[in-house]
Amino acid sequence: MLRVRDHQDRAAFAALFRHFAPRVKGFLMKSGAGAALAEECAQDVMATLWQKAHLFDPARASVATWVFTIARNKRIDALRKDRRAEPEELDWGPEPEPDQAEAMEAQEETERLGLALAALPEKQRALIERAFYGDLSHSEIAAETGLPLGTIKSRIRLALDKLRQQMT
Repeated sequence: MLRVRDHQDRAAFAALFRHFAPRVKGFLMKSGAGAALAEECAQDVMATLWQKAHLFDPARASVATWVFTIARNKRIDALRKDRRAEPEELDWGPEPEPDQAEAMEAQEETERLGLALAALPEKQRALIERAFYGDLSHSEIAAETGLPLGTIKSRIRLALDKLRQQMT
């Protein structure tokens, strides 16, 4: 490693590659990576080893510790990349107009919901409106109204049950 670090010795790097690349791949596979991902990460690790050789300090870590720390970090990066959601496909242009039947159905459902809300007892309706139209949490409603949190939750639950019954 010192020859790679100090002299960019390609033969020394080749020896390091032959020694560590299969071990790194095995390490990554044991940590749950598939063969293809482990191979790709192992290649990245070895490329990093070459590119960052000047950072190696034998007083801080052995070569193996340094290499496997790089491998661990590459594996974490790969996991983060896999978990990152891909942006949804963006549609360009105007939204298609809903057909008349869908528009009428949505209008009728909105009217039914308005009637069902109006039929709720005042105490329940007020809390539903604050929760959904005011976009407030149960705790925020409790703080605003001075009512106990349990009362808020039970009234909202009762109101939602009544609405569900009215809408089916």
